Amino acid sequence: MTRTPRTLVVVGHGMVGHRLVEHLRAHDRHGTWRVVVLAEEPRPAYNRVALSSYLEGKSAADLTLADHAFLTDPLVTLRTAAPATGIDRRARTVTTADGTVTHYDALVLATGSRPFVPPVPGHDLPGCFVYRTFDDLDALRAAAHEARHGVVVGGGLLGLEAANALRLLGVLPHVVELAPRLMPAQLDEGGARVLARLVGRLGLRVHCETAVRTVRARADGRVGGVVLTDGTALDADLVVFSAGVRPCDELAGPAGLATGPRGGFLVDDRCRTEDPRVWAVGECAAVRGRTYGLVAPGYSMAELVADQLLGRPGSPFADPDTSAKLKLLGVDVAGFGDAHAETEGALEYVVRDDSADTYAKIVLAPDGRVLLGGVLAGDASAYRTLRALVGRELTAPPDTLLSGPALGGPPSRAREPAAA
Repeated sequence: MTRTPRTLVVVGHGMVGHRLVEHLRAHDRHGTWRVVVLAEEPRPAYNRVALSSYLEGKSAADLTLADHAFLTDPLVTLRTAAPATGIDRRARTVTTADGTVTHYDALVLATGSRPFVPPVPGHDLPGCFVYRTFDDLDALRAAAHEARHGVVVGGGLLGLEAANALRLLGVLPHVVELAPRLMPAQLDEGGARVLARLVGRLGLRVHCETAVRTVRARADGRVGGVVLTDGTALDADLVVFSAGVRPCDELAGPAGLATGPRGGFLVDDRCRTEDPRVWAVGECAAVRGRTYGLVAPGYSMAELVADQLLGRPGSPFADPDTSAKLKLLGVDVAGFGDAHAETEGALEYVVRDDSADTYAKIVLAPDGRVLLGGVLAGDASAYRTLRALVGRELTAPPDTLLSGPALGGPPSRAREPAAA
């Protein structure tokens, strides 16, 4: 006797929502679930992490995650350009913008996040952009044809990606960052100093410890420049806001679902809301009140929820590894573990070579033997070895572990472990 599949509705088809459906279909050997995916964008999921490569010659098709097998799967229905507008938990239905009502047996919210645009005067002038979707990049590329100078608001990972995009489009970029340094979440002062020096040589002009006070308009009403809170005035034909994201959790209130202190659907360590039929994953999920803006934790959430739907064993969501090795504007940077030496009594060991523009720091436990984390800039060749050692005793002296192509010679300055 064939059992009728239950219906899973996934609201959102970004990278995390796609991973959930893929994982579920790969392990649902008996076809117990029929999946309906409601995508807000007019196209299937794509690799948003590699979005900048779209300006380097990649096509939208190159970055698309949904392959032929996914799109033709008889147990998967993908509806694009179908943003959800309401959830009725009592009736167990989701309504989309076109009025379609879909019944669910289980509901996963994977609505992601949207760029935060500070409400400064002029933020909505023609010539202001965000950096999130193919449509955003298409609009930016069209505007760049007649632009010479641009301002990127935000000096984190996304901000530097946007600044590189302006460079690729032939626009000279300024980067404005409220924190005292670039990439404050991943890098310490020493690593950020090396990064700023290297990107400065590529034409980026960095302004830290300041913010945009207002966006000025030209006579024709388009962006003409910005004024910073420190009084600096910058000419600009384009302004790109890349100052972080906010969870897309607008469905929570009308549906009677709780949200976290900083937004996001509030879920437990199994990514389940207070409603046992409703889960949330990715950037829209506030796991025990905390949101995560990286794709790796989102993938862990997606697989955890898919396994629960299939009755597969799994561990609760734990604090994820937020280590990252990146190449920004051709510059290698990495942060891993306790990169900022927040552990009480932690020790720091630094090797800096100003002539080679490299910086390396490891953070050690108070006994000076166990590796807790570190920062690398200019040369991240030691990243894989060091990341594997986090939480374990050092296998070699710090100088040896930090040696790489650029750090192998005598450093211009080395500091023995000292209290953080």
